Amino acid sequence: MKFLENIVHKMEPKFAKGGKLEKWNPFFESFSTLAFTPSHTTKKGAHIRDGVDLKRTMITVIFAMVPALLFGIFNAGHWDLAVELGNRDLPFWADQGEKIYRGALIVLPMIIVSYGVGLGVEFIFAMKRGHALHEGFLVSGMLIPLIMPPDVPLWMVAVATIFAVVIGKEIFGGTGMNIVNIALTARAFLFFAYPTSMSGDKVWMNGLGDKLASGAEMDGFSGATALGDAASFISDKPVFENLDSFTAQYSLWDLMMGTIPGSIGETSFIAIMIGAAILIFTGVGSLRIIASFFAGGYLMGFIFNLVGGNPYFEMGPEFHLMMGGFAFGAVFMATDPVTASQTATGKIIYGLFGGIIAILIRVVNPAYPEGVMLSILFMNVMAPIIDHYVIQANVKRRLKRVKTA
Repeated sequence: MKFLENIVHKMEPKFAKGGKLEKWNPFFESFSTLAFTPSHTTKKGAHIRDGVDLKRTMITVIFAMVPALLFGIFNAGHWDLAVELGNRDLPFWADQGEKIYRGALIVLPMIIVSYGVGLGVEFIFAMKRGHALHEGFLVSGMLIPLIMPPDVPLWMVAVATIFAVVIGKEIFGGTGMNIVNIALTARAFLFFAYPTSMSGDKVWMNGLGDKLASGAEMDGFSGATALGDAASFISDKPVFENLDSFTAQYSLWDLMMGTIPGSIGETSFIAIMIGAAILIFTGVGSLRIIASFFAGGYLMGFIFNLVGGNPYFEMGPEFHLMMGGFAFGAVFMATDPVTASQTATGKIIYGLFGGIIAILIRVVNPAYPEGVMLSILFMNVMAPIIDHYVIQANVKRRLKRVKTA
């Protein structure tokens, strides 16, 4: 590796200002700093001097997402095969090779499109502004496919990625300047621009909608996801007669393992918690935000559980924490260091209200069974206000101490 690093560094003058390949400097600098330790160092100013730069921090987040990605590939392949055979009770761990192959054909093109389109847009802005490619999309490019249904068309992934990078980030100045999470911006765009492709009864299991539309017999397929079926409790046409029948179809173990239909990276609670452990252990993710987000969700679910009135209200809070994208959002979205609160107390407030609002939207709004996306986007906007009042409270408390002294 040292030999290759020396070659790259020898090529550096050609891409520097005044060199023959000066206009390609953003591309060269991005590649060299991603592959090797940057040659430039901080010379002055009150900056932290550390060998871990932003690219390596982002790569740590990607490593943390690998368990959810691998399980998502297998899960997508499982439901693709189950739909083709018309058997929802197909043994989950059988035919591993076939399911991995099918899942890879679904997930990998989405990742390629996300990174290809997103980095292409970033490269255009980098060339225009004369700086290296921003590191932030290393994570966003992986998050976008993981929060999408397996059936979403690739062109929608491309359009959503362009929208998120341009409108969600670049117009604000690039990485570190965006006010809302980039991946959630992409999902929100698709949800409101193409709602029938992102939500509804039959969009989550690959090919199921087309088979049902053709009149094929699909015994055992009752609905889209656990969230979709649970939300039907507060509609005119519930999928299940009571809560017991729902929990028989979606047990806590199923929700924990992730052997259910859903967005690619959001179904397995265990895989997500492995990622959370990596983020917390490395110090990249905030334990305060993750823990308070789960606490807020559990508290809101517990309150609904006490109120009762319909099976969805009476559902145990632990179900809410494992269904849908709640866990994935708490671990990988709410902890975004750019858009989350920065103060210690602010992180707890930010996470607590994020979890509360997510479950509140989910349970009381049958038209929108998943509240995590809107909750986190709302708290992204509120994060600066939270930090402001936390800091003001600290200032007032210290001034009061001075007066007392």
